[in-house]
Amino acid sequence: MAADPSGRRPRYHTAVNDVFTTLVGASNALSDVQRRLDLEFRSSYPDHANPVKLVGRVKRVQEEVAALKALCRDLLAQKQELVDMMRTSLAAQRGATQRLLAASGLPLMTEDDEAAYANLNQVIDEWTAQLRPISAVDEEDEDTNQILVNAIV
Repeated sequence: MAADPSGRRPRYHTAVNDVFTTLVGASNALSDVQRRLDLEFRSSYPDHANPVKLVGRVKRVQEEVAALKALCRDLLAQKQELVDMMRTSLAAQRGATQRLLAASGLPLMTEDDEAAYANLNQVIDEWTAQLRPISAVDEEDEDTNQILVNAIV
């Protein structure tokens, strides 16, 4: 490989020079196409709404939505676990309160207390029923967390 006496690019074999010239011409043609597309996009779309950039933005938004979906599933699962724990805890406390009242000879829970407890259970049952997907098979063993995720997400 001998350097060109004028200091320009080195001289290669004739076939390599032809390939190199072809590649440089293709690169120049692609740069010209890119420049023309950019000019056309700028004139066609207001506020520099380049479709290529919009596609990139849509992809980023889709990735963010997937991440948010996962976070929502986690949050909803934790929320359902909390509801389940509170329902269990309230039932246990209600039973303990009834036993203490009976053992102490105090009057048992009033009708208002029983109605409040029944209303709480009804609200929780309605909430769980709302979360059940319409198309889902009605199974008693189905995980409430999964029902919640399917209905919300």
